[in-house]
Amino acid sequence: MNLSRLDLNLVVALRALLEERNVTRAGERVGLSQPAMSAALSRLRRHFDDELLARTGNNYELTPLGVALRDRSATACDLLERVFASQADFDPAAETREFTLLCSDYGAAVFGSALARALHQEAPGIRLTFQHSTPAVVENTATVLSTVDGLLLPHGIIDGFPFVDVHRDRWLCMVADDNQEVGDELSLDQLSQLPWAVYQRPYDAPAARQLSMIGISPRVEVSVQTFQLLPHMVEGTSRVAMIQERLARRAVRSAAVRVLPCPFEAVPVQEAMWWHPVHAQDAAHIWLRQKAAEVGATLTDNAHARAVPGVQGAGPTPGRP
Repeated sequence: MNLSRLDLNLVVALRALLEERNVTRAGERVGLSQPAMSAALSRLRRHFDDELLARTGNNYELTPLGVALRDRSATACDLLERVFASQADFDPAAETREFTLLCSDYGAAVFGSALARALHQEAPGIRLTFQHSTPAVVENTATVLSTVDGLLLPHGIIDGFPFVDVHRDRWLCMVADDNQEVGDELSLDQLSQLPWAVYQRPYDAPAARQLSMIGISPRVEVSVQTFQLLPHMVEGTSRVAMIQERLARRAVRSAAVRVLPCPFEAVPVQEAMWWHPVHAQDAAHIWLRQKAAEVGATLTDNAHARAVPGVQGAGPTPGRP
């Protein structure tokens, strides 16, 4: 398709029509008269060879193609806004801008909080918004990344997009303080016999993935959508869980739990910030990526000084930030 022949204003009209399902309201939303919006709808119908909005009684309903285009038109509008908001220069001390990052609660608590502290000092007009990532990040990565400024996610889940590594972490096992079945060490037999509390997302189940590599199928009693709930699901039970060391520091302060080294060679967590290529030349986004790398380096430098009490060899696995 030759984009030079398209009127990009029709994308804005298309989104308004499909979301409002009313020509008058859609026109008011984008600042067009009712006749002008009706003309836009006619052009869109000719282009797609589809009614898009079909009258049912006194209302309009979306056709199947209209339903499919509703989310796509919203994504296209978001992407266009980001393209035309790109800047050649960026002064963090003077600019006002919002950056949106998708992440797990682990990403927000560990890296996000450190990034927010750094921006608080250097860029008081910048606002950070953290949103919980969904399975769409794997199912339609390009679309999701085109609508946000970054995605905090470990390596091994998505690929093929630019990224900057932000920090490295290691997995520990966690049991209740009063768990009499576990001493100072865990065995592989205990991992296969004890009940589990796990962090479980359709596209990212780290404990199950790690254990499956060594032939263990965990007997899951509790599954949660946030890592920070795991200590409370382990406390006062015989359950075991896997948790990142940086979160384990907080866990031992918030719940009656203790953490132990994994009795197998767990693959470390290499957290990265991923972004869509559309942001590559945006000065504001370049600055954000540089700050992400700097904050990640600081996290790595401070890792060994803040080890988890009672865990031998505590401190995230050495490596690049």
